[in-house]
Amino acid sequence: MISIFDPDKLRDLLKDYYELTRIRITVFDGNLSELVSYPEDVAPYCAVIRSNRAGFEACMRCDREACERAAKKRGTHIYRCHAGLTEAVTPLYVGDVLAGYLLCGHAFVYEDHKEGIAAVERLTEDLDLDRTLLRKALRTARPMGEGFVRSAAHILHAVASFLILERMAALKEDLLAVRLNAYLSSHFTEKNCASEAGAHLGVGKTKLYELSRQLYGRGIAARIRALRMEKAKSLLLERRDLTVAEIASLSGYADYNYFITVFSRETGKTPGAFRNSR
Repeated sequence: MISIFDPDKLRDLLKDYYELTRIRITVFDGNLSELVSYPEDVAPYCAVIRSNRAGFEACMRCDREACERAAKKRGTHIYRCHAGLTEAVTPLYVGDVLAGYLLCGHAFVYEDHKEGIAAVERLTEDLDLDRTLLRKALRTARPMGEGFVRSAAHILHAVASFLILERMAALKEDLLAVRLNAYLSSHFTEKNCASEAGAHLGVGKTKLYELSRQLYGRGIAARIRALRMEKAKSLLLERRDLTVAEIASLSGYADYNYFITVFSRETGKTPGAFRNSR
């Protein structure tokens, strides 16, 4: 996903965050490509770990998995990386569209250097690293408490909200992602929504699936099904004058029995039971 960022404002904001927390902060786009960081260089101990190919790949994998978890829950995810350092990531959503991520990391959350160095060395023992250099770099780390990091993560979430509210991160209006999101929002109840969406955007099935995975973390069929389920649940609760068969039709399901099957599988309840439980 390509986003529009105001580089100067963004860099100033990241600098302010760092001055408050002394934790490095990075902005990724929706494809997990690094756009800007403050400071630009990673912490010295991270540089040592990333000097090893396996270490570098583990860092990239750790970032990717953390971003995916944060995107799935649409909120800040705090975790310890593969090397024992504490990080937090917050997704940047513009509506239902994932525009990027904010990640703060490499925090040394240990009581003292001795404890932290022992933990990092234990977790990275399979990596071929210069241990003397790693220990020297870790001694420069500033020990932080878990409470401090939680507070920094709360500020991170506020920064993410500010980016969206100030429109420092906005999607280009002509991007395929925006067009797809708009199309699905208007046509998800139609019979051939997926194939028509591809035709509308001028892309094939593979590209459409990849785009949907980028946007929603799921394929196009799953996204359409989720939209239909939300509509069905809303109608069941708000339009009690409608029969379940009518709601099935309004939600995009011509086959009443199939609607019952899908709804029950997705929610764990039949439409009637869902309506009566609220």
